[in-house]
Amino acid sequence: MSDTGPRLPKYHRIADAVRDDIRAGVLKAGDRLPAETSIASTHSTSVPTVRQAMSVLRAEGLIESRHGIGTFVRDSHRMQRRSRNRYGEARGRDGLLNNTFRHEITFAGTQPVPEHIADCLDVPAGTTVVTRRRSLFDEDNRLVELGASYLPREIAGGTFLEERAVVPKALFRCVEDLTGRRYTDARDQVTARRATDAEVDRFGLSLGSYVLHLIHTATDENGAVLEVSESIWPADNVIFVDHYPIPAGPTGETGSEV
Repeated sequence: MSDTGPRLPKYHRIADAVRDDIRAGVLKAGDRLPAETSIASTHSTSVPTVRQAMSVLRAEGLIESRHGIGTFVRDSHRMQRRSRNRYGEARGRDGLLNNTFRHEITFAGTQPVPEHIADCLDVPAGTTVVTRRRSLFDEDNRLVELGASYLPREIAGGTFLEERAVVPKALFRCVEDLTGRRYTDARDQVTARRATDAEVDRFGLSLGSYVLHLIHTATDENGAVLEVSESIWPADNVIFVDHYPIPAGPTGETGSEV
């Protein structure tokens, strides 16, 4: 069972046990879960407590209930992020980078930059920047991503990027049009961490769940930062896929520790 602490409510510990069985392949996509009375007996608890646990797993998209039949493990619908291909694909089509999801812009305007983003933008903490916050939803209207983009005011200030509306094409293409500068280099930094209380509430996660937090920094050919963005996903819902050529000889690059 996941190490989420003995003080968690019983229904969270039951949800953790079932989740661990799904992750380990003990329960596979399409498998029917035991009856609620059976799960209650196994964990020495009540059926209402089991139902609370099932609600947690249902909110995470791990299980689904079929009326009159039972509760089943859902097929995996994890998002696949292919970082190296994203810009090239977006240049060849209209629409947004994540064009399979419904976008909702929750904020657009100027704000002091968060400290963890200021370092990436190479500006002092508290510097005012143009911020665009977004939520992405899947076809079941389930929240799958919380994100934000931070742009220097000299790039986006006073433009349509301060308006709370979904842009007509990928944000980086809008920035390129505004500046005449091209995105030429990008750096991704990914951290796994426990979800904050706000993220637990927004994603419908159980206490102690993990999220993946990505900070993406894009620069032009002169190394000037055009945009810093961040994305947050429930850790169970995303897979990072990287496909790249292997050099035949030394490249002089350093920094990899794994």
